Amino acid sequence: MSTGPITVGILGAGQLGRMLALAGYPLGLRFRFFDPNPESPARDLAPLTVASFDDSSALAAFAQSVDILTLEFENIPVIALEIVQKLRPLAPCPQALEISQDRLYEKNLCQALKIPTPANIAVETKEQLLQAVQEIGFPCVLKTRRLGYDGKGQKIIRAREQVDTAFQALAGSPLILEAFIPFTREVSQIIARNKQGEIAYYPLSQNVHRDGILWNTIAPAPDAAALIPQAQDYTTRIARKLQYTGVLAVEYFVHNGELIFNEMAPRVHNSGHWTIEGANCSQFENHVRAVCGLPLGNPNERGAARMFNILSTLPDTERMLAIPGAHVHLYGKAERPGRKLGHVTLCEQNAAQADELARQVESLLK
Repeated sequence: MSTGPITVGILGAGQLGRMLALAGYPLGLRFRFFDPNPESPARDLAPLTVASFDDSSALAAFAQSVDILTLEFENIPVIALEIVQKLRPLAPCPQALEISQDRLYEKNLCQALKIPTPANIAVETKEQLLQAVQEIGFPCVLKTRRLGYDGKGQKIIRAREQVDTAFQALAGSPLILEAFIPFTREVSQIIARNKQGEIAYYPLSQNVHRDGILWNTIAPAPDAAALIPQAQDYTTRIARKLQYTGVLAVEYFVHNGELIFNEMAPRVHNSGHWTIEGANCSQFENHVRAVCGLPLGNPNERGAARMFNILSTLPDTERMLAIPGAHVHLYGKAERPGRKLGHVTLCEQNAAQADELARQVESLLK
């Protein structure tokens, strides 16, 4: 461990890592990144080690070059975390990563903690799928257990004739069949927990997806007073069970006025990007505070916030910046269908003002 400024090593160098570093530099922290992609968005912010997560020698050398380790996305081999954890403090723990990588493990954890989840059955063969469909009924959702994000790796099954097609599309990896939840909306609870067990709760946010990708977030979520105690309670149960350190995001379906667990992310989360301008202390700053053992910052909102993802193509930045109060964040990525290229946030005194400006932002993103 060095005696000077703390150097934080981040596994992954995407836009989340970029925003972690931007939040940590004002605190006097230093950063290094590890990522297989030399064109990762964080490449210009700090030294980048370009190597595979399977390269144990490169991982060890990277760990020894920093004081503390964390991660910015969850699809990292757990063994990579186990290698670096032997050399430097790591947060969050490998167990959190392992659980979040598998939809079945997530559901099993929640069921053990008495957190409601969709009915679900693990399947590997078509015969098992047919049996599971009989038990769960239509409609249902067939998902890959691993490596599913932004709507990838899942098929809705509404009738018997769709079973074969869904299975053929996803066969070859372990699967899980879940009951389809006719939710009225989706919300996410983001918390920051430090090593002392203190927790900062961000306001519950409401999320809208398009083609499985987050399109926009409203924070605080409207008319959500009855949901907040549930969201904080369920998310706290997960964090305490895992002895979690850092920012944890949990997405929930809202059905009949109750929350049903959807999925968790052991990292800063897209639905929390609004916190950069919209909260007293952003999720990114609170994550680096937590992993470095610093006091947590105030997570409360500064006003009515709106966040839009910039997807596929870049908008006219000059016109976007001409919208009063619009904050544009670009990640330095090339345009590509479905790719997250950046985001725009608004934070106004009240919801009506935020919604009026949000319509202007949305018109430029179409």
